[in-house]
Amino acid sequence: MAPANPLPIEQVETSLSDTEPVSQQELNAWRRGFTPQAEIWNGRLAMLGLSVGLGVLLLVRLAGG
Repeated sequence: MAPANPLPIEQVETSLSDTEPVSQQELNAWRRGFTPQAEIWNGRLAMLGLSVGLGVLLLVRLAGG
């Protein structure tokens, strides 16, 4: 389903080019609240938890438990 009011391509290109590049240090900063940095850390910790959980499950299955 198409969006109700799509933006003209010129406006989309302008809004994308107005963004400023962000440094690695800024992305890795430990910031609280609803910030891009918090979302990045949330994703990293979620993947870590998923990996640890699957690793434990695999070890338990291989150990014959």
